[in-house]
Amino acid sequence: QLQLVESGGGLVQPGGSLRLSCQASRFSLDKYAFGWFRQAPGKEREGALCTRNADGLTYYADSVKGRFTISRDNANDIVYLQMNSLKPEDTGVYYCAADQFPSRLRLGRPDYWGQGTQVTVSS
Repeated sequence: QLQLVESGGGLVQPGGSLRLSCQASRFSLDKYAFGWFRQAPGKEREGALCTRNADGLTYYADSVKGRFTISRDNANDIVYLQMNSLKPEDTGVYYCAADQFPSRLRLGRPDYWGQGTQVTVSS
């Protein structure tokens, strides 16, 4: 089974930047679509913030468009989420997810999830 481990979360001030990493193991990344999801405190996990298919096609939710960038390093089996211009409402646990079918990812039902990493945006 594909295993995903996120890292890079932490505390950042509003307007700051943070880069999250998602290390995949046991299988190569190149045939999977990847995405990042977020669960804010006291709320259910949101739909996909952004996704990147194996062919490079990307999707961004309106809430993060222009501020977040998803990328992948197939050689090292890592997916990144670069987050700029962070806002307090970006606070939450961020999850990396993967599936061979992009549609399942977009529906929030991917086969594989990471354990999550906490991001707190506060002054």
